Amino acid sequence: MEQHSEIPLLKRTVDGEPLANNEPTAATVHDGLSQGKDATLETSINIDAGKPRRLFYRISESPPFYLVSIFALQQCLMSIAGALSTSLLVSELVCAKDAELIKSQVLSSTMFMSGLATFLMVTVGVRLPIYQGPTNIYIIPLLALTEMQEWRCPSQGDLAEYYNSTSSMNVTVNMRGRYPVPLEIIHGKLGTIMGSLMVVGFIHLMIGATGLVGVLLRFIGPVTIVPSLTLIGLYIYKTVVTFSETQWGVSLFTAGLALVLSIYLSNVKTPLIAWQRKRGFYIKWFPLHQVFAILLALLLGWALSVILTEYGVLSDDPLSKDYYARTDSRNYVIRQSPWFFFPYPGQFGTPGFSIPAFVTFLLATCFSILDSIGDYSACARMCFVPPPPKHAVNRGVAVEGAMSFLAGAVGVGHATSSYGNNIGAIGITRVASRRVFAATGVLFMLMGILGKIGAFFVTIPYSVIGGGMIIGVGIFVGIVLSNLQYVDLNSPRNLAIIGISLLLGLMLPHWIETTPDGIQTGSEDADRIIKVLLSNPSCAGGVLACFLDNTVPGTLKERGFDIWQHEYAEGDTSAASESFEEGAEVYQLPCVPEWLMKSKISKYIPFIPSYYKEASHTE
Repeated sequence: MEQHSEIPLLKRTVDGEPLANNEPTAATVHDGLSQGKDATLETSINIDAGKPRRLFYRISESPPFYLVSIFALQQCLMSIAGALSTSLLVSELVCAKDAELIKSQVLSSTMFMSGLATFLMVTVGVRLPIYQGPTNIYIIPLLALTEMQEWRCPSQGDLAEYYNSTSSMNVTVNMRGRYPVPLEIIHGKLGTIMGSLMVVGFIHLMIGATGLVGVLLRFIGPVTIVPSLTLIGLYIYKTVVTFSETQWGVSLFTAGLALVLSIYLSNVKTPLIAWQRKRGFYIKWFPLHQVFAILLALLLGWALSVILTEYGVLSDDPLSKDYYARTDSRNYVIRQSPWFFFPYPGQFGTPGFSIPAFVTFLLATCFSILDSIGDYSACARMCFVPPPPKHAVNRGVAVEGAMSFLAGAVGVGHATSSYGNNIGAIGITRVASRRVFAATGVLFMLMGILGKIGAFFVTIPYSVIGGGMIIGVGIFVGIVLSNLQYVDLNSPRNLAIIGISLLLGLMLPHWIETTPDGIQTGSEDADRIIKVLLSNPSCAGGVLACFLDNTVPGTLKERGFDIWQHEYAEGDTSAASESFEEGAEVYQLPCVPEWLMKSKISKYIPFIPSYYKEASHTE
């Protein structure tokens, strides 16, 4: 007797969902050959289950418009803390602490430039889902400038004497009883930052446009990237504490909720009621709580802050730490922000120039390039795509330089760089769509132009922002450490370089902070430059790691370069690796014609892929 087994099958759409009113069918699997007139017609069915998807939306995939909007809002809420803290720091640096109009203009300009830089980075830059904004790499030089005598703001006594000597001016103190700093002083300091940043931005642009950054890739590998970016992530803990300590309960509630929704419930799907014309109403299972984990956590943390504010749990004393955990602590920002404001170059006056400011920004730019190369690789790992090729890295650095130049012209007081927090958010939400981050850039630009809308998001309680940063920064540090899988961790060479670099990267900034007079070369300018170098953990640890990794003997495989500098970096998209969701084609510009990439001239254009060697070889 012929043996067979019945396997129920379900008719499915091309998306893999069962059709409505699906009736099980059967596939007959025979254990022998069918013979005779009653032989059963055999049909061979090859079922390719395929590898499971590790991302809900890949880089090249586009979610529906309504999901794109919500995903973009989620990324904006993750990033608003950086725009707020940096704009306030710039305002204090230029003595505009009490000038609410200047603070509002700097904040709106910062959000607009962050949005424009993000949009260009995603579309024509490295083309990875990376948010561009003001990072701690540029905050450290700003803090260093505040230690200089020429950047110190006039005291209230000096201002009182100034206004008393100028009898023609009618000046009144503000609500806090303080004299306002004259606008010519504020605009003068902003102008000095503007000119210095524009020069540095142009240098940054040329490093990417000429392909010099591609040369750096020959010397920067996992042994350099891991200490450098890990130190930046660990150094950010000060900023995370500043926001979280306003109300630790709300911060931990926000972070814990995001952790539960994204990780503990990662294998659970939410039932949703959906409708289609052919199917009618049906239940659709979708990981709603995971893709919106951060957004839901931030909104619920915000709601908890509203309750604590209404019941008087949080202090209404502006000098108290938990004052900024209240939902009404910065409502004045909404009142004082204009409805419409369009940032433009030269809005704060004529650009100036300062050698100390130029040197500090130039150093920050060098660290920023190193940080960006690491962030590009970290983002590629999180999106399960090959490491970015040289032409994509060149474009990304060039776009960052162009945006730094424009940011200097606009007068925001800082450049833009890639954000590790948002890379960590991709690991939580598993949404890596390029279109989502392009929409994030557009939303930030709108928030910068529509002043009151942007000011509304600025009123998010500090404790809620801190909770989101705990998740984002934590995931980012984990991503950076995952690069160690390329390195031979049984090698004493690698362990010594990584360990010593991390230790000195923590020691030297702490020593500079506790011993401000420890550097005395006899030249104030030299002392200042050395202090800026050693106070930056990425410089102290990352540069040392790069030097040791390229001078201490070791094989490419031992250093992790055999995989790090794989042929993907040359634009090979033919290899289909099980570890990747998409190939290196995600880095290619859609507007570049194929004939140009195969022509001889492509060898001399460092920001487009060149297939000239391959084409000539096949001919």
